[in-house]
Amino acid sequence: MSEQTGLLKSSLSKKYLMAISGLFLILFLTQHFIINLLSVFSAEAFNNTSHFMGTNPLIQFVIQPILIFGVVFHFVMGFLLEKQNRAARPQKYAFSNPSANSTWMSRYMILSGAVIFWFLALHFYDFWFPEINTKFIQGDMSGLSIDGNFRYHEELIHKFTNPIRVSIYILAFIFLSLHLLHGFQSAFQSLGARHPKYTPCIKNLGTLYAVAIPLGFAIIAIYHFFSH
Repeated sequence: MSEQTGLLKSSLSKKYLMAISGLFLILFLTQHFIINLLSVFSAEAFNNTSHFMGTNPLIQFVIQPILIFGVVFHFVMGFLLEKQNRAARPQKYAFSNPSANSTWMSRYMILSGAVIFWFLALHFYDFWFPEINTKFIQGDMSGLSIDGNFRYHEELIHKFTNPIRVSIYILAFIFLSLHLLHGFQSAFQSLGARHPKYTPCIKNLGTLYAVAIPLGFAIIAIYHFFSH
């Protein structure tokens, strides 16, 4: 009995940590979307904002490491929680109908999370690693500009000229949407935000966010692909 109680507490603790880290990453995702949206309307605004984010010491040496830790932590915690949940089931549901009891998104959160994680690795390869190499390895701040203008917008456009890369990004945004469709409201539920009055509102807000933000990212990629 005590072993089961300990397992339950461990599972609840992991769910709390998953929820907190997930909401933290949602804040980052929103901020990242707003900055990327600037690239559609003003190259100068996008360049200036990106340069500020990329050279501000607080963001670079405090917030950025916390963010990277949060991404890895959220993925690892999700994997451990999934492993723990599977171990708690003595038998496969051979005669059950899982689709009648849960959504596809909830059953395959670890799959959509893994796709997003590998997409982030590609995103880091495209944008983060070259910037880190320029600023901190080569130590060449002049490499942040092209003919006196910041190069962030130019690099963004260059990446989105490749149809294969754009397709990969769009596919990743679809999985991001599927992940958020369950993860957004699940995070609030894990933190105890369950009420007949507020739960439907949170669910509707989560659905709106899960569709609008990934769709917005996809539109940005498609816009730059066709406009250059």
